Amino acid sequence: MAPGPVVPVEVHLPPSRAAAPLTERHSSVMLTAARLGASTLAGLLLAGTAVGPALADTATAPASVPAAQPAPADLYGKGDPTYDGVWRQSLALTALVGAQVVPSDKAVNWLAGQQCADGGWPSYRAEGAACDPKTEDSNATSVAIQALSALGGHQQAVGKGVEWLRNNQNADGTWSFNPGNPGDADSTGLAVSALLTTHTDPATVAKDGKSAYDGLGGLQLGCASPAEQRGAFAYQPAPDGALAANGLATAQAALAAAGGGLLVTTTDRTAGAPKALDCPAGSTEKTAPREGSAEAAAAYLHAQLAANGQHLMQALPGAAPAPDYTATAWAVLGLIQAGHPQEAASAADWLAGNGYDWAAKGKSGTDPSAAAAMLLVAQAAKLDPYNFGGTDVVHLLINAGPAPKKLPTAAVSAASDNPDGTKAPGSGITEADDNSGFSPIWLVGIGLAIGIGGGLLLSLNRRRGAHQQGAETRPDASPATETPEDGKADASPAAGKAESDKAETGEPESDKPEADGSEAGKAEPKAEPEAGQPEGDPKK
Repeated sequence: MAPGPVVPVEVHLPPSRAAAPLTERHSSVMLTAARLGASTLAGLLLAGTAVGPALADTATAPASVPAAQPAPADLYGKGDPTYDGVWRQSLALTALVGAQVVPSDKAVNWLAGQQCADGGWPSYRAEGAACDPKTEDSNATSVAIQALSALGGHQQAVGKGVEWLRNNQNADGTWSFNPGNPGDADSTGLAVSALLTTHTDPATVAKDGKSAYDGLGGLQLGCASPAEQRGAFAYQPAPDGALAANGLATAQAALAAAGGGLLVTTTDRTAGAPKALDCPAGSTEKTAPREGSAEAAAAYLHAQLAANGQHLMQALPGAAPAPDYTATAWAVLGLIQAGHPQEAASAADWLAGNGYDWAAKGKSGTDPSAAAAMLLVAQAAKLDPYNFGGTDVVHLLINAGPAPKKLPTAAVSAASDNPDGTKAPGSGITEADDNSGFSPIWLVGIGLAIGIGGGLLLSLNRRRGAHQQGAETRPDASPATETPEDGKADASPAAGKAESDKAETGEPESDKPEADGSEAGKAEPKAEPEAGQPEGDPKK
């Protein structure tokens, strides 16, 4: 299907992502770590395109670009962490937990150590650097909360993070990227997802009588907008208060509106395609009502995916419209959380077949944020993450960071069966019906087969429902139970998480990941405590 029309959008780089402050007057999209990595942002600044024509009257040109920082050894990814260190570490750890991988203590401690004394996280803080409350980052804080919640055993740090969100909520119920600025849908959606992950009701988190849901709802387009934009979220209101649909803002806010976070495990199903807002003739409501918010956002995303070949699009100043992989991944998560996995299936397949270069071929090698997004999509869509478009995205992400503490049996089997599964798209395919998504290699093969065979019918069965997350994704996988290197099995299915739930005592970890086995019936041994600092005592 040919891509639909794309309207260019204005670009805003927040103070913590650019070399000099930019005002927020005419922003319609914010390029946080959720959209661009540090290398791309630096490139935009160096090329003079970070503040394109649409922002020329509101931005101050940077005097210089900050020097690139080396990536710490305990961080996922090799690129400059200045703009996205906490973001990418949080996404990576969350996705690996979903795949039943027990991450390295060092990786977990690095994330916990980035937290400031007031509970917030910056985008990145070099070792020994002091915290600056002005540059603490609601996006980083929200995903760090989700990561530590998924890992377990970090209640104090998580609680402090939630309190930071409460203290830095705007009077209209929204959150901004950095405290003290007007709120936006991306940041507010991420904050709501973080609250939901910690079982904190967003309706009870309020400022001046405006709850988190009020803040999010105030940015969703209602019946007063054109029919094709209803249900979408604006990044921020225009100076005159008008709301304009934004793809990434909608995708991230839709996940929150549907009651979800990064780990989408819902099995809820809603019959039929998502329903657009019901707008009687003459309706003039500027924003969408809370009831039906998630369904309306899902309807907008479904329509946009269908119009653009099952992916969302972005248009940066001075560049031709291009697929927006990040927004597409979030759209898949939002649709599935809203109860529409069938409407998300084709977009998940598109990512499987087209996302390899995005995830694996960044300027500094694997982009851990992108690889984590691919893994989260595979898990949510019940696709095989060890064969996602022919790529083993579990090991793609594992290989981008510190060696994990333990691996599920499925991961060990995948690495043994296909050691080249991370090297190229389609390299993990052994049979046509094993392909979870359409990789470029198999699309070529399909074309050749059709040309030669004339009427040959090729079916690529996604095997939805048959594949489960983590250890359940492979037919030879057994339940996630630990097998230490001495061969003695730990029969507890939750042994890996139980170990993460223990207090950190400084005991060194092994550099070699242990595999999970399945000798049922044995008593669960006492889990090893994590290495590092006590909870709530972040590194300075």
